[in-house]
Amino acid sequence: MHEILIEMFRDRPALAAEILGGPLHVALPEFDEARLSSADLTDVAPTEYRADAVVTLHGSASPVMAVVVEVQLRLDPRKRRSWPAYVGTLHARLGCPVALLVMCPDQAVADWCATPVAIGPPGSVLTPVALGPRQVPVVTDPGAARRMPELAVLSALAHGAGPEPTAVFKALCTALDVVGQDHADMYTDLVLSRLPAAARECLEELMTTAGYRFQSDFARRNFAAGKAEGKAEGKAEGEAKGKAEGEARAVLAVLDARGVQVPETVRAHITSCTNLDQLGTWIHLAATADKIEDLGINDAE
Repeated sequence: MHEILIEMFRDRPALAAEILGGPLHVALPEFDEARLSSADLTDVAPTEYRADAVVTLHGSASPVMAVVVEVQLRLDPRKRRSWPAYVGTLHARLGCPVALLVMCPDQAVADWCATPVAIGPPGSVLTPVALGPRQVPVVTDPGAARRMPELAVLSALAHGAGPEPTAVFKALCTALDVVGQDHADMYTDLVLSRLPAAARECLEELMTTAGYRFQSDFARRNFAAGKAEGKAEGKAEGEAKGKAEGEARAVLAVLDARGVQVPETVRAHITSCTNLDQLGTWIHLAATADKIEDLGINDAE
């Protein structure tokens, strides 16, 4: 997810302007070209700062605006401390306004990222511009999908699980047909990996009835075999999930029997684990554990 979202901007830097000036309603200066710039934001100090991507909007003679693009998948207070350095260093380098655009697949993370970063008195504040699922427009127009294919992909990611996703998926298919083969494969895999079962079935029906030429091996493997295979995979996934949940309960039961205190954060870490090998290792370690650290887990996890 992280790398593919960054690749969208590396492949087509104008996407930064389309997102800022479109769904996020940021006023942009007049510009002629969007270029990918160096994301190395290290100044003379020894600390290295590297953004995910940097896009500069150029006028006839010089940059008129720069955009630091960050992809944030989870809450990380350390990033909020480094973002002012990104913006300040780029402003000093280019001498033009700088915006911080944060791409967040999770809305709660987007809301957190959009909170202003207080740098210090008197009122020195950096306000990130965050794009979460709620801010992504619903792209259903094929013409818009052809002009802005990455926005159509983001729309499928954000709204593909909605009650009526057919129009969104049709726009997605249009977008996949106008990008290069490598990017079509990459975007297809990303969308399929994020869709719930019902939405995947809807997309399968659309691609099958429309005779869509599957762009990637991933799509062919997951859809060309039809619904029967999908149901079998769903059953296998359900069985594997059930087994993992049983193993997690066994780990916690053994720890409880030995009187080992299990913090809530660690309990959540164990119950969310789906790696059966890891769960098996924890069961064996729990049999002789005196404290939670004996399992190789600490409260910070």
